[in-house]
Amino acid sequence: MTRRSRGLAGVTAGIAAVGSLLLGGVSASAATPSSTGQRDFAVAQQSSASSQGNKAAQQEDADHAGSGLSARVPAPAVKPFSTGTLKGLDVSGYQENVDWPSVATNGATFAYIKATESTDYVSSYFGQQFDGSAAVGLIRGAYHFAHPDASSGATQADYFVDHGGGWTADGKTLPGALDIEYNPSGSTCYGLSPASMVSWIASFVDEYRARTTRYPTIYSTVDWWASCTGNSTTFGAHDPLWVATYSGASTPLPTGWNTYTVWQNDDSGTFPGDQDLFNGTLDALKSFALGDYSPPPPPPGTGWPIVRQGQKGRQVTTLQYLLDANGASLTVDGKFGPGTRRAAASFQSAHGLTAHGIVGANTWQWLIVTVRQGSTGLAVKALQAELNARGASLTVNGQFDADTGAAVLSFQADQGLEADGIVGRNTWRALVS
Repeated sequence: MTRRSRGLAGVTAGIAAVGSLLLGGVSASAATPSSTGQRDFAVAQQSSASSQGNKAAQQEDADHAGSGLSARVPAPAVKPFSTGTLKGLDVSGYQENVDWPSVATNGATFAYIKATESTDYVSSYFGQQFDGSAAVGLIRGAYHFAHPDASSGATQADYFVDHGGGWTADGKTLPGALDIEYNPSGSTCYGLSPASMVSWIASFVDEYRARTTRYPTIYSTVDWWASCTGNSTTFGAHDPLWVATYSGASTPLPTGWNTYTVWQNDDSGTFPGDQDLFNGTLDALKSFALGDYSPPPPPPGTGWPIVRQGQKGRQVTTLQYLLDANGASLTVDGKFGPGTRRAAASFQSAHGLTAHGIVGANTWQWLIVTVRQGSTGLAVKALQAELNARGASLTVNGQFDADTGAAVLSFQADQGLEADGIVGRNTWRALVS
């Protein structure tokens, strides 16, 4: 989950971001080593690291949850809504020795630290990062960077638990996390079919749970989850979600979940590494460390709706008009089918957005067209259809005439917007919400 250097991010520009699985549970019998044990463990880690080739070690230090996400998406158009959330970070060997007193002073409450990768790497900085974060009062946990093409999920879960990924009910240790994401050096989904990937994840989850008693949290992105698991709903019922998106909103979420526990919202910021937010209070974070936790629904976002395949109605009609206004050739029927999804994904790709075909805040803001008296075309039809859905009686003819202008002024006044008759970002957002 830790940010790569800009150079490494450029090298991996084709890699999408990810999926870290925050493993939601572990038993006290599988406890993380004590501070003394961690120091002994760090010596062993350093010895292990020294036996690896420098190039391989540098790559594995850089691999982290969300490795490719910053290379695939632009800077957020809207800054994350963070009221009522707790700030945290995730780091790996790339950050080396972290200044934890400074991190705590700047307001961090929790951290995830990379422990292992596949079955041949242990971070030589894990001890400093894991013990150092606890020493300044952070609630912290470990994570594992998965290579599903290298060995079974159960084998990697055992390696993780045996090399720092355990858990203890001490109130300051989070359940371990599985970072499963776009392959940093090969086939996007590691050469696995969606069914095989789901089986691999289940193998890791089941073994980790057997070793620790708790279900793991799954950290992922919408696009990776769709591409590599086929939008599996297998894990949403019991595995907490750590979602990665830099769009400025925590939604959309991967299929199977209706909320999240942790949100990785940026690859840089106040703290070293990636920036994270916990969905809950400090007491809730402590509950998550000690056992199961049911997070609340996602906090209010940017006001832009999430529209995806399978939906019907007004918002889909508006979306189809706006996609057509931007070069698509859809039949405007208010039904979000495969054709609308393909058109949305194509539009997203053309504008440097994550091309998952789910329309959220960033996509809406690229789609909208400012219209006013005298404007014509499909964007005006979208406007007229929206106004009619809200009580107007306009002919949907694509002509921004006097009647359309009057309806716009009335809508803006009702919504507390500046009543200038110009349909820009704020008016569009109020219309489609």
